[in-house]
Amino acid sequence: MTATYTFDVFCSLDGYGSYNSRGDWGGYWGKHGPEFLDRRLAVYGEEQRMVLGANTFRLFARLLGPITEESEANDPVNTRMRNLPTTVVSTTLDGPLDWPDATLVNGDAVEVVARLKEESEVPLRSHGSLAMNRALMAAGLVDRVQVTLFPVITGQTGAAPVFQGAADFHLELIEQRTLDGRIQELTYRPTPA
Repeated sequence: MTATYTFDVFCSLDGYGSYNSRGDWGGYWGKHGPEFLDRRLAVYGEEQRMVLGANTFRLFARLLGPITEESEANDPVNTRMRNLPTTVVSTTLDGPLDWPDATLVNGDAVEVVARLKEESEVPLRSHGSLAMNRALMAAGLVDRVQVTLFPVITGQTGAAPVFQGAADFHLELIEQRTLDGRIQELTYRPTPA
């Protein structure tokens, strides 16, 4: 039996995963609330292994590590995510990594994740890592796409289009929830179009 792989991504209504330096939105586009934070803590509370590409790992390492008492990133969600067992897939990073319980695997993401899916005894989750996950979707390795949709349009400041350049897919909605009366969490099963 192979491990389930979830591509977990946050985005604006117009499909951007982040905003550029002109955007002054704040974390989570300033729209998060207690239900969202409780849900994310529950998601990261499940036994799993994170899988990150090099660019996302670099960003997370800069933003989340090391987390100090005074750090803006010092919250239970970020702390839990940072302490999950993590595989970082890269052809450009050198170890050791300054991240608790992280393993650096050099190589092609499709080959690495195919092997992880066969060997892992726990589900796999990747947050962000857009280019890597688009390649994994094209290779048929993504079992679930979990999109957390924030109620903003970032037409002027949007950066990192989540699905730009991705293959075409049909999406079967398998779970949905509304958080804090405004954030949509949508989980889909992708199949090639």
